Amino acid sequence: MKKKMQEKGDVTEKTADGNAEIQQKTDENVNQVDNSDTAEESGEASVIEAAADKVVSEVRAIEEKLAELQDKYLRLSAEFDNYRKRTLREKMELSKYAEENILAKVIPFMDDFDRAIQHLDTAADSEAMKNGINLIYMKFSEFLKQNGVAEIESLNSTFDVELHDAVAKAPVEDESKKGKIIDVILKGYFLRDKVLRHAKVVVGE
Repeated sequence: MKKKMQEKGDVTEKTADGNAEIQQKTDENVNQVDNSDTAEESGEASVIEAAADKVVSEVRAIEEKLAELQDKYLRLSAEFDNYRKRTLREKMELSKYAEENILAKVIPFMDDFDRAIQHLDTAADSEAMKNGINLIYMKFSEFLKQNGVAEIESLNSTFDVELHDAVAKAPVEDESKKGKIIDVILKGYFLRDKVLRHAKVVVGE
């Protein structure tokens, strides 16, 4: 009986040892699986992080490109607006002064009329001739006015370098006439608000 009990104890001990060995192997397998999962998760995290960094880099590049394009657009828009305004202004000025050249060539005829009328009273011409020339003069003056040409009023006015060209100076006794225009050699004309020709004048001193 003592022998049987000893054998039973040996079996129990072997069973315990087997269970311990199985538990140890099981723990090792679990540890291997855990290590494998941890390594796999670490690898996936690295991939995700690398992908996220790439996306952030691409977004920044797109934002910088967008900012550059927007800046170029604003500059082009401003340049076009300036060009449009400048073109419109030049077009308006061209339209306003388009007749300048032709009218500048016509004005000398007015000079001839002025001289002829000044000598009519001393000439032996008939009254009809005088009236005819006066009529032509009046019609031509009206033509110039209709085209925006107006005479610069100069006689007895203060000399203005913007309007007059002083061709001579003459002494005057009247103090009030000093610096004033005492004679007009050649009339000056405006084309609307622009000086078409300066008046040639004599200034008192």
